[in-house]
Amino acid sequence: VNMIPTNRPVRRTDHNDRIYKTRREKYNAVIKEIREAHAKTQPVLVGSVSVEASELLSRMLKREKIPHNVLNAKFHMQEAEIVARAGQPGTVTISTNMAGRGTDIKLGPGVTDMGGLMVIGTERHEARRIDRQLRGRCARQGDPGASRFYVSFEDDLMRNFGAADRMTKIMERFGLEEGQELEHRWLNKSVETAQKRVEQRNYLVRKRTLDFDDVMNMQREVVYTYRNEVIDSEEPRKLIFEVIDEAVPAKVKEYLDVDEPNYTGLVHWVNTTFPLGLTKEKAQFETRSVDENAQFLVEKIKNAYERKSTYEEPTAVKSLERYIILNAIDRLWQEHLYAMDALREGVYLRGYAQKDPLIEYKTEAYDMFVELMANIKNEVLNNLFRSTSNLQAFENFLATLPQFLLREHAPSAPTAGAESRIRQPVGAMAGVVAGDGDGAGEGVSIDLPIRRSLPKVGRNEPCPCGSGKKYKNCCGRVA
Repeated sequence: VNMIPTNRPVRRTDHNDRIYKTRREKYNAVIKEIREAHAKTQPVLVGSVSVEASELLSRMLKREKIPHNVLNAKFHMQEAEIVARAGQPGTVTISTNMAGRGTDIKLGPGVTDMGGLMVIGTERHEARRIDRQLRGRCARQGDPGASRFYVSFEDDLMRNFGAADRMTKIMERFGLEEGQELEHRWLNKSVETAQKRVEQRNYLVRKRTLDFDDVMNMQREVVYTYRNEVIDSEEPRKLIFEVIDEAVPAKVKEYLDVDEPNYTGLVHWVNTTFPLGLTKEKAQFETRSVDENAQFLVEKIKNAYERKSTYEEPTAVKSLERYIILNAIDRLWQEHLYAMDALREGVYLRGYAQKDPLIEYKTEAYDMFVELMANIKNEVLNNLFRSTSNLQAFENFLATLPQFLLREHAPSAPTAGAESRIRQPVGAMAGVVAGDGDGAGEGVSIDLPIRRSLPKVGRNEPCPCGSGKKYKNCCGRVA
C-alpha cells in the first residue's frame, strides 16, 4: 500500500480524550469548553451520536444563552446553509453523525488567527472511521484546527466493551472528585481497543449474515438458471420429457421399490395424473421389474402427450409448454422463499440445544430445496394434461375420452392459456387415451364452467339494479 501525501501539510491538533465518570460531568465539561471557545469567537463544531444527545446539548446551550445551530435529521432542509455558516467567527454548530456530509467548512475572516475550527466529540462512535471523519471536518486544505473527544463511563461503548465498571472503581480508589477528568494517551488506546471490539463483533455479524445468504443465493442460482433455460429453449418439449424421465421413475420407485409394493396406489396416481386408463389389476406390474415398469409408464405418458398436442394450436404449443413449467417454478419458488424465511427466524433456537444454527440451517435448507425441485416436477406432471391453448380444441379433445375414464377422474381446472397467460379453467381433466380409443366420444357429458355475463359485484358496492342499496342488502342477499 502506497501512502499518498496530502496536498498541504495537516495542521490539526488532536488532543487526548477527556474521560469522566458520568455523562452529566461530561456534558458540563463540553459546555464549559464551548463557552470558552465562544468567548474568543472561535467557531465550534460539536458532534453527537444521536438526535437525543444533540437536543440535550441544545437545551444546555440555551440555558447558557449561547446562540447555536442544530444539524440533525429534523432540519435536513437547512443542512447546506447551516454547514456553510459553521466556520464563521463565534458560530456554534451541533451536528449528529457528521460522517458523509461531504461539505467543506470554509473558515471566516480572522478564524485562522484564533486556531481555526474547533471540533468537539461528545462521545466515541462504535466505528473509528466515524470519529476520523468528524476530526477531518477541521484543518482542511492546510487550515489550522483542533479536535477533542469527551468520554464517560456511562457511554454505551464504554459500558459494553470498555470495562467501565473496573475503570470506575479505579477512579473511586484514587479519590477523584466530581467533574475531574482523566486524560492520557494510554486511555485513548483503551477507548480504541473498545472500538476494535465493536468492529470485530460487527464484522462477525455481517459474516454470519453472508453465510446464511450464501445458502439462499446458491438455491436462487439453480432455480433461475433452470428458469432461464426454459425461457430461452427453442424446444421446451424436451424439458418436459426430461421432467417425465426423472419424476415418473422416482414415483414408481416410491410405490414399488419397497418391501410391500403398493400397486393400487401407483395405479391411482397414474390414472389421476395422466389419462392412461390403467386397470387396477396388479398383474400388469408384477411381471416386470421396477425399472421396466417405470420405462413402460414413461413411454405411454410421452405417447399420450404427443397425441394431445395434435389437438392444440400449432403456433401456441411451445408457449403453452413453457408456461406449464414456468407457472410451476414461480408459484412454488415463492412458497419456498416464505418457508426459508420462517426457517431462518426459528433456527437460532437450535443454539439452546448446543447445535450450530448455520449447520442446521444448511441441512434443512438442502432438504427443503430437494423437496422444492421434486414438487416443481410433480406440478408440471399434474398440469401437463390439464392445460390448453384453445377452449374449443380442448372440448374436442375431451370428447375422445371414453366415459369410464371421465367418471374415474376428478374434475380439475387446467392451467392458463399459453398466449393470454390468464388462468382459464375449462372443465374436466384433459388427456389422451393411450390406445385406439374405441367407443370414445359417445354420450360423454362435459361440465364446462359457468361464465359471467356481467362483471362481479362486490358485497358492499351499490346494487346494479339501481335501488341505491348495497348489493348484499338487495339482489345479493342470501335467501
